[in-house]
Amino acid sequence: MTKTIMLIMVGKRRETAVEVQKLLTEYGCSIKTRLGLHSAAGDQCTEEGLIILELAGDPEKHDELYTKLTGLKCLNVKMERMEINNCG
Repeated sequence: MTKTIMLIMVGKRRETAVEVQKLLTEYGCSIKTRLGLHSAAGDQCTEEGLIILELAGDPEKHDELYTKLTGLKCLNVKMERMEINNCG
């Protein structure tokens, strides 16, 4: 079994959130799990955040999403395909 995980570090969230959300919506059928994290205290929010995606389906779609995200400013995107090894 292969799992594809994507990590998206977002800077300047207020400026980048709309474009990131558009892409995540466009590729929504490929996203099995999505977790968004940012620091917040009371009425204060940081401008940085982390989005963790577990992707499903066609690996070509994962690559397309990765390419489009890496084309946006203020993002650092990493993608990893993992398999369970040495289980037998």
